Amino acid sequence: MLALTLAGCQPTTEPGALGTLERDRVELTATANEIIRALPLAEGSQVAAGDLLVQLDDNRQQSVLAEARADEGGARAALARLTNGERPEDIAAARADRDQAQATLREGERNFSRVAQLVRQKLMSPADLDGARAERDGALAAWQGAEQRLAKLVHGGRIEDIEQAQANLAATRARVALAAQGLTDLSVRAPRGGRLDSLPYQLGERVATGAVLARLLAEDGPYARVYVPEPDLARYRLGKSLAVYIDGVAEPMTGSLRWIAKDPAFTPYYGLNELDRARLVYLAKIDLPAAANPLPSGIPLRVEPTDE
Repeated sequence: MLALTLAGCQPTTEPGALGTLERDRVELTATANEIIRALPLAEGSQVAAGDLLVQLDDNRQQSVLAEARADEGGARAALARLTNGERPEDIAAARADRDQAQATLREGERNFSRVAQLVRQKLMSPADLDGARAERDGALAAWQGAEQRLAKLVHGGRIEDIEQAQANLAATRARVALAAQGLTDLSVRAPRGGRLDSLPYQLGERVATGAVLARLLAEDGPYARVYVPEPDLARYRLGKSLAVYIDGVAEPMTGSLRWIAKDPAFTPYYGLNELDRARLVYLAKIDLPAAANPLPSGIPLRVEPTDE
């Protein structure tokens, strides 16, 4: 009787590791605080990669993109002006201004020579000579300025100015690409095929940035998500073949251990005695064959290591 009583006090566990059939769950989040304008598909629908799931209002982002494209056009025009040089008409006008200034300079030099001759002959005062000299020097400065303006138009912009314009154009192009990506992100599309598991928000609701807009269950690659009891942990090694018994399926399937946690799901083993450690479990994921693809997610199953 005592032995039976002690045996009844021992924890009883079902053989093998228990869990459920699962698929990769993909959560798609909002990249902006906007209003939901369209929900083309209903929950439970089968979707293909690229299908539109949620459409957020894009009026604001359209304006941002238009502004960025306008800045890009201005930067492109500024660079083209520096690299293409000035218009032939502007160069011709600057050359005419230079020639006119040169003619004025010649007239000022001749006038200065005449005045200087008359001053030496005592026919004009030194003040007249000073006025003629000032007119000549002014004409010389005007000619030099016109010559420099013409040279600037002919030779084009400085290399530093061109490099700055190129950098500005590259920056505006980056802003256009960023704005265009922001516009694309407002159309939430399926990144892979699967089943649309849930749509947490309704049409017309405003969502916060980062809110989950849709959840997908991948159509391929189902796996068993199980908890391995601590006493059986040594029998589970990566790549090992395992027998998977799925509720409602007559024959077991053969799976392969993909991953197993190194830490227990509950109290750490070093804080427990030998009896308590037997209650610890370790989360594991086991890849299943293609025959499991039609089975629904969440179905209970049991896994046991196969004999080697």
